Amino acid sequence: MLVNPFLITGYYSPYYFCDREKELNLLKKNIGGKNNTTLISPRRLGKSGLILRLFDDLKKEGNYSTLYVDIFATRNIEEFIKAISDSILKEFPEHTSVGRKFWNFIKGIRPIIRFDQISGLPQVEITYQNEAEKTETLRSLWQFLENQDKPVVIAIDEFQQIREYPQSNMEAILRTEIQHLHNVVCIFSGSKRNMMIDIFSNTKKPFYNSTSFLNLEKIDREVYADFINFHFLANNYTISKDDIFYILEFTEGFTYHTQKICNKLYENRKPDIVKDDILLVINELLNENNIQYAQIKELLTTAQWNYLIAIAKGGKIQQPTAQEFIMKYKIGTPANSRRLLKALIDKDLILENLNIKWKDYQLYDVFLKHWLIRNY
Repeated sequence: MLVNPFLITGYYSPYYFCDREKELNLLKKNIGGKNNTTLISPRRLGKSGLILRLFDDLKKEGNYSTLYVDIFATRNIEEFIKAISDSILKEFPEHTSVGRKFWNFIKGIRPIIRFDQISGLPQVEITYQNEAEKTETLRSLWQFLENQDKPVVIAIDEFQQIREYPQSNMEAILRTEIQHLHNVVCIFSGSKRNMMIDIFSNTKKPFYNSTSFLNLEKIDREVYADFINFHFLANNYTISKDDIFYILEFTEGFTYHTQKICNKLYENRKPDIVKDDILLVINELLNENNIQYAQIKELLTTAQWNYLIAIAKGGKIQQPTAQEFIMKYKIGTPANSRRLLKALIDKDLILENLNIKWKDYQLYDVFLKHWLIRNY
């Protein structure tokens, strides 16, 4: 048992994971049918947790090997290869059957094996003579996974990062190898919706029509409220349903922000939680971010900062070029509004919500939104 049941990062067990049964079942069906999946979700909504929750079930069932690879920090094909190799070494220690096979395989590529000073886990460094060697090494990695006794499910998180690589043909390189795999199922997970959709839905791109799509939505409010109430009660805390709904309204249902508030309420060790306790925790969390948010201001132009404040105060803006919005917040012109909006979306400060019937814009960070409203 964990001391605090409201996890902020990572995954521990199904007991501390809220819902997502529909998404889990869909992913399992895709895996069973050897169907690759594109999983799209804004950051801080729990997509990485969902993948680890899925892997937990798959490991218990014992029919699949699983591999989670986060490529957010990678900058090129070399670091992509390293990220996959490090994940294999982490997931399959040397004493396991797959681990021994991988150590024998990797030795053939003449790597340098180092050990992380903090975790003690092995890490791979490979030197290359030319671009062709990099492509060949990546092909060999996919073939290694393909040749395992059990089917392998590999989740590549923040997959849109490959668009930042200097190798302009990275999508083609990956698609060429992945399309021939029969023993490997991929989950391509990403938080930049427009970029992910372009990778997998653009008829001119290599990955066109090669996966099923899963768009991760916010957890149902009633379901999430019951989950929060259960864990407080299970640990002898009391909180009213209305106060839980207040938290969910404040966080707009974003998993990270909701967990952060509940985590801090739990750590206060006050068994009878009331509205004032919630307001105090929210105030503390906003104050904790003073330096971080002030730094964001330094990185933006005055016009961008003022536009961010306008979106924060406006809530969810459906018509950012409408005269009412432009006049109220002194944006200038519709063209100026479009330019500022695009710049802040590219900086991951504004989130574009898409629907069949409408789209709107809001701040990506709910705490930043309330901090701006409070201070400006």
